[in-house]
Amino acid sequence: MAGTIVCDTISDGAGNSTATDNAIYGSAKAWGSFNGNGGVSTNASYNVSSITRTSTGTYTVTFTNALVDGNYAAIPQTGTLTNSTETIHAYSPTTTGFSLQSLNTSWGTQDSYWVTFAVFR
Repeated sequence: MAGTIVCDTISDGAGNSTATDNAIYGSAKAWGSFNGNGGVSTNASYNVSSITRTSTGTYTVTFTNALVDGNYAAIPQTGTLTNSTETIHAYSPTTTGFSLQSLNTSWGTQDSYWVTFAVFR
C-alpha cells in the first residue's frame, strides 16, 4: 500500500521534535563504508547499489535510487597510512552516483584500506 504523510513537525512523543524540512534536507541520501584495497569489500551502506574499483585508488559509487540532480555534497574520508598522508576526493556527481579518488601525497593514487562517505542534498 502506498501513501503520503503530510505534516509540519515530527515528534517522538517525549517532547523532542523537529521540522519536517530538517528530516528531509538534513538526512543523508546515501552513505557507505568499504575496504578498497585491491578490490572492494563493502562494510555497510545505504542507498548504494554498488561500489566498483575502476583503477588503482579510483572507485565509482552507484546509487540504488537516483537523486533529483547532481547538486549534492559527497563527503569522503579515508584513513592515514604510517609515514604517509592519504587524501580522498569526490568528483563527477550525477543523479546516479559519483567517483572517488584516493591519493598519497608521496606517490600518487593508491588503494585505500578504509573509506567512508556520506551524501547530502
